[in-house]
Amino acid sequence: MFKVTIQPSGHNFDVAENETVLDAALRHSVDLSYGCRSGACGTCLGNIISGEVRYETEPVALDEEMISSGKALFCMAIPVSDLVIGAEELDELADIEIRNLRCRVEQKDRLNHDVISLKIKLAGDERLQYHAGQYIEFILEDGKRRAFSIANAPHKDELIELHIRHVDGGVFTDFLFEEMPDKSMLRMEGPFGSFYLREKTERPVLLVGGGTGFGPIKAIIEHAIYVGLTQPFHIFMGVRALRDLYMDDLVQEWLKNNKNISFTPVLSAPADEDKWQGETGYVHEIVAKTFKDLSGFDIYLCGPPPMINAAVEQFMKQGAKKENMFSDAFEYSEDALKALEGK
Repeated sequence: MFKVTIQPSGHNFDVAENETVLDAALRHSVDLSYGCRSGACGTCLGNIISGEVRYETEPVALDEEMISSGKALFCMAIPVSDLVIGAEELDELADIEIRNLRCRVEQKDRLNHDVISLKIKLAGDERLQYHAGQYIEFILEDGKRRAFSIANAPHKDELIELHIRHVDGGVFTDFLFEEMPDKSMLRMEGPFGSFYLREKTERPVLLVGGGTGFGPIKAIIEHAIYVGLTQPFHIFMGVRALRDLYMDDLVQEWLKNNKNISFTPVLSAPADEDKWQGETGYVHEIVAKTFKDLSGFDIYLCGPPPMINAAVEQFMKQGAKKENMFSDAFEYSEDALKALEGK
């Protein structure tokens, strides 16, 4: 067992054998910044001031140059000695309890050709305390987990809404879409993630999503409206074709009733029948074209890791500050990846 000390706060906690720094921090109710928990998004990046760590697998968002300069991804870093680290602690998460609970599927609605809205209710009429933008994990019978962002704001917490894309051959999504009986019982844990709306700033907000990244954006917008935030909220949604967009009626309601909200859909491969006259290409490129100077924005990115990595690289070239960018990287499970690759 090793001890980790955080600078500048001086807080410290013990790490068990083969436990990551982040897992140990969460176990001790120390709120470090994190997103995907798989080394893809880079949100948990921090400094190793003293001590050493190892990685069981090579993190996607960490290269040799970063390692040599003392950087580490705490979601995957396993201490091999006592550590002193430089990392951000999030006071906003201090009172949020991560809970393991049974839940029942109350409602399943199709949102488009390959996305459903799954609404679940906690057993015993429990409620989940969470921040807008966080996610939960379903715990499967074999112990594997599947993570999904919460798509409704915390003040509407009677049911937890999730937006889930179907991947043919993905074991869990095949079950949800094709085999799951009505009122099925599942086990979930959460909330997780440091991707949530920062309310103590008046900076304009950029919300950049891909695919089902609309889910956490929906939760953030609903919460911002509910608490009366008035700064500009610019939403950019990137999908392949028109059929991949969903919940347009809701978006139009936001735009009609809230002059501080704008919405820009971006299609990377519009179909001929779409007769699309809007923005095309990669969503981060449209953001960069629309706002040349990003230094004054809070930026929220939710979607696949390649989208997030490309956006961070481009946005920082245009003045975006790392401390004002927050990300939630959606990764496929192993079985879903095999299905996508045709294996």
